[in-house]
Amino acid sequence: MDLVVVSNRVARAKPNEPMTGGLAAALLPVVEKSGTIWVGSSGRVRDGAFKDSFAEIQSLGTGALAMLDLPAAHYGGYYEGFANSALWPALHSRTDLIRATQDDYESYREVNAFMARALMRFRKPTTAFWVQDYHFLALGAEMRELGVTNPLGFFLHTPWPSRNVISGVPHHRELIEAMLAYNLIGFQTDEDCEHFSDYLRSDLGLHVENGLVTSRYGMSRLAAFPIGIDVDGFVAHAVRAAAHPDVSRLRKSLHGERLAIGVDRVDYSKGLVNRIRAFDRLFEMRPSLKRSVSLLQIATPSRENIEAYGNLQDDLSRLVTEVNGRHGEVDWTPIRYLSKGFSQTVLAGFYRSAQVGVVTPLHDGMNLVAKEYVAAQNPIDPGVLVLSKFAGAAKELDTALQVNPHDIDGMARTLATALAMPAPERRMRWEAMMEKLRAGNIQHWFASFVEELEKAHGASEKPPSRFGWTSISGRKPSEMIFRQLRAATSSLH
Repeated sequence: MDLVVVSNRVARAKPNEPMTGGLAAALLPVVEKSGTIWVGSSGRVRDGAFKDSFAEIQSLGTGALAMLDLPAAHYGGYYEGFANSALWPALHSRTDLIRATQDDYESYREVNAFMARALMRFRKPTTAFWVQDYHFLALGAEMRELGVTNPLGFFLHTPWPSRNVISGVPHHRELIEAMLAYNLIGFQTDEDCEHFSDYLRSDLGLHVENGLVTSRYGMSRLAAFPIGIDVDGFVAHAVRAAAHPDVSRLRKSLHGERLAIGVDRVDYSKGLVNRIRAFDRLFEMRPSLKRSVSLLQIATPSRENIEAYGNLQDDLSRLVTEVNGRHGEVDWTPIRYLSKGFSQTVLAGFYRSAQVGVVTPLHDGMNLVAKEYVAAQNPIDPGVLVLSKFAGAAKELDTALQVNPHDIDGMARTLATALAMPAPERRMRWEAMMEKLRAGNIQHWFASFVEELEKAHGASEKPPSRFGWTSISGRKPSEMIFRQLRAATSSLH
């Protein structure tokens, strides 16, 4: 099968490399086992003097990672500018933080066009392209301009906001019209999909019915594909991590205390300030919990050159210092705050060591940390997931203790409930969530999207086109991929 996955960055599969969930943790297992090529930025930039933009292509199992250097003249405006100072805040309903110039937008389009040209290296008649996330909303249109008629799919890992919010983005109409060059546009939730459809109807005057819309590019299908994790792989990580030195040191340092854990990038969408305040309030409301529980907050810095992120980092540091100064003792620290990442194995061990997982974003597309925390638990003595109702994962993990992250007192009370929950109830809630995780794992997400992409591409052309692997094997693509992934997954353990 010839599938090319495209994203802003490519993650290298190093066992001890820090990783805190998200796109990289989700895609690496399926790329490795399905023969997919994953294309993205190397993290470096070049000037225009180099003919070959690709810095490195390396094998990964049956697949490959292809890393390219992006153009130096446009990278800042593309990444820190339009993508993360205009699109990201809008997609998370923070219109007050939208900052963008015309130069930023032009750089965004230039990098999308640059990536389209680079992808021509991988184009064959049987190739399908699957583009990931908000960095490349216009990539499909740029590829169509180059004459590409292959199947083009797009998946958005963030939320999609209401039409009034997305309209705050400069050039929103051009971008959303460009998105319709994709045969299939996937979202995390039905609500996100409906928000996008509402914009098409209201602002573009297009007819959307049963998830289908016709534009100048042809027919596009809109659908929700909630992303999952490699459940069995993460369970194996958690079991292996028991003997890891970092995990052993954490457990010894607790001296019998209970642990709550949060793992996030430093981002205003993650609700970190409100989370710390909720623990502050917990210790005020329940003084008996002092010295008996602490929060381990792993907060990996990101996008520090953007003003809103630098300000948030400063605010968090001050708040943690205040809470620890107010409640801490010489031999007990209420908030253990670490500004660094850890490998997936170590994180799995940390999750398994924590009696409470705290995932309280103000707005999130899915939040795979929530799913990873559940998967890592000891089936005999599982912890409790405290989950924001504004995370996409809340739609599936409905037996978690769901909270409103804007209600500080409410979160504090729910944390107290989680810490006091008896084992039978913890197991009941955990088992229900694990059933959902296994039914909607990463393999299912991957295969179902590819199957729907073939259908959407076939419906957009007359006569319908077919993927090369269908005509060769006679099987549905999903059947082939599921078969490959099942065999590959079994070899992991």
